[in-house]
Amino acid sequence: MDTDKPLLTITELARRTGISSRTIRFWSDEGLIPVARRSAARYRLYDARALARLELVRTLRELGLGLPAITAILKQQQSLAHVAGTHVAALDTRIRALRLQRAVLRVVIRRGSSPKETQLMQKLIQTSAAERQRMVDDFVTRAFEGIPADAPGAHIAHAMRSIPPDLPDEPSDAQVDAWLELAALLGDAAFAARVREMSVAGAAGKIGQPVDIAAIRQHAGAALDAGLVPDSTAGTEVIERVLGNTLSRDERVELREQLETFNDVRVERYWQLMGTLNNRPAFPPVAAACDWFIAALRARE
Repeated sequence: MDTDKPLLTITELARRTGISSRTIRFWSDEGLIPVARRSAARYRLYDARALARLELVRTLRELGLGLPAITAILKQQQSLAHVAGTHVAALDTRIRALRLQRAVLRVVIRRGSSPKETQLMQKLIQTSAAERQRMVDDFVTRAFEGIPADAPGAHIAHAMRSIPPDLPDEPSDAQVDAWLELAALLGDAAFAARVREMSVAGAAGKIGQPVDIAAIRQHAGAALDAGLVPDSTAGTEVIERVLGNTLSRDERVELREQLETFNDVRVERYWQLMGTLNNRPAFPPVAAACDWFIAALRARE
């Protein structure tokens, strides 16, 4: 110790650094700030080394490090780089959590959510990637249980599991909405039964008549958008545009039954939600147009 330099009391340290005397005393009690010696009245006195240590501790605290971590650094039990790396990882986790919370609150504001919906929303958003994947896997497993992997249409099960490993650090409102809606679908017993029905039919090879889906989207979709009813002359015109005169009555009945089996607005919505979560471009919907086309076919039977 350099005895030519004056020693400082806690009050003088506080005046020089702007750190409160109470904080300096606490850090000193924790062994972070070394006491040079004590005065005759037993007051703690500190030297230049303590002043430098005090500034270091303040810097580390401002960076968010806890006292145990700072103690380990000062005692050289862990390097500053190691502790900083651990702290950065913790901060990244915290920042991501804050961004998710902000995303939820934005959706709450936009939707005017009730306290119950807000609580559910926050719970769903906070589920881990593993928990989200488990929800999807459980649903798909129930829907495709007992169906051989090489059966027609069985590959769809793999695609239905393709939820992203995690939500983005800053999910969009659409992605928050998509996960909430998807979670509701996964818990809907009627939806699960419908997917099961489609998977069993597909595995049994009940895909017979080929059909031009793009033509249905174009012509039946236009009629639907125009507010035309399927059992009107518009229905006949759409059927002729899509099918021409190539199918017999029985073949049209078979086609209608096939479309009824494999067309479902909710299943289409499932794929749309998966696309939103995976940042895939939206595909043009066709299920509602197919429903209109099915009604048109049925009206002529």
